[in-house]
This record gives sequence, structure tokens and C-alpha cells, in this order.
Amino acid sequence: MPTKKTLKRAPRKPKITRKSSLPTIVVDALADMKALDIKVLDVRGLTDIADTMIIASGTSDRHVHSVAQRVVDKTKSAGFRPHGVEGQKDSDWVLIDLSDVIVHVMLPRVRDFYGLEKLWGMTAVKRATAR
Repeated sequence: MPTKKTLKRAPRKPKITRKSSLPTIVVDALADMKALDIKVLDVRGLTDIADTMIIASGTSDRHVHSVAQRVVDKTKSAGFRPHGVEGQKDSDWVLIDLSDVIVHVMLPRVRDFYGLEKLWGMTAVKRATAR
């Protein structure tokens, strides 16, 4: 009598869940890459383009590029597709458009020059610290 062969199944890919909110995923990705001075701004009521703006700094153009790429990778793996990414070529300032969340990763000198926090006339809603 022939024996039954046991079939090995390929491991299942983890299901994408949206347990974490998009801003939390972004802040975690920024903190993982040691981004500096992470600020989360609530811009609801001030603009129709987004609900949340997240601003962070990198130590060099390579760091800014890597941090921005990590944000894109982490958000994609969580099921959120960026509508656009601008500035990765020069990496002084990279903008990631995630629809309701806009992420700015900048060199400190660029961030000081443009002063987005002052431009929006807001204080940080939540100040995230790197772990």
C-alpha cells in the first residue's frame, strides 16, 4: 500500500492590516532610521491637501535619502501607496505625498531656511523622539 506524501505548503505572507495609523507608521520608520527632530503637525482646517504633516531632519543628503526611502518602503508594506515622492535626486529636501499625510525629510539648514513649522503657524501636536 502506498504511503501518503505530506505536502509542504509555502509559508503564507502576512496579511496587511491597518491596525496602526499612517502617521504612526511614518513616525516609527523615521525613528528607526534615526531621523532628527521629528514633528507631527495637525493641519486639518488649515488646508485641504492633507490632515497631517510630518517634518524630520537628516544628518546628510545620504541620510535624508535613506530615511525617505525607509518611509516609502514601510508605508508600502503596510498597504499605503505614496502618490508621489519628490527631491530624492538631490536629497536636500524629500517630500512624500501619502494623501492625508505629507512627509518632509530635510537637511537642518534647509529646514531652518524654509521654517515650515512657522509657515503653518503651529506648534507641534506631538513631538516624537528617536528610540
